[in-house]
Amino acid sequence: MPRAARHLLIGGLFIMTMGIAAATAANESDLELTIVNPKTLHDPSPNGYSTAVIVPAGARVAYISGQGGQDATGALSPNFAVQVRQAYANLGAALDALGARPDQVAKLTVFVVDHDMSKLGVLTQAVKDMFGEALPAQTLIPVPKLAIDPMLFEVEAVVVLK
Repeated sequence: MPRAARHLLIGGLFIMTMGIAAATAANESDLELTIVNPKTLHDPSPNGYSTAVIVPAGARVAYISGQGGQDATGALSPNFAVQVRQAYANLGAALDALGARPDQVAKLTVFVVDHDMSKLGVLTQAVKDMFGEALPAQTLIPVPKLAIDPMLFEVEAVVVLK
């Protein structure tokens, strides 16, 4: 099957999709993500993520660049929890721009400046508020700083488009 790579930039959002021939279009139920949490591993869902997520064959995939806690004016609160909530609101806006929903997010990568266990509750609650039971796979990476000095948090996502 021929495939073509296309790049699209939407308001700081970098998306890479793989073109699929129209004749192979799947119905929506064929494009649902499958969440895998093996019974032989610790259940990660109380911490706001799943062990693995299977993306169905034939799905288009979008990559959402890291979303920080800046509001529409570019301002950043000095408060970690406020930045986390705003970053997830920004992620929601990026999903909306793609015509996607949170249950289409297969993978998150979060970056936390000076991470410690006190921040984990804030992160877990934000993910559960946005994703409910459809928790994506997720990796948290502690970092000493991000692109802009006052940034304390950033989240990027891999999304399956229908």
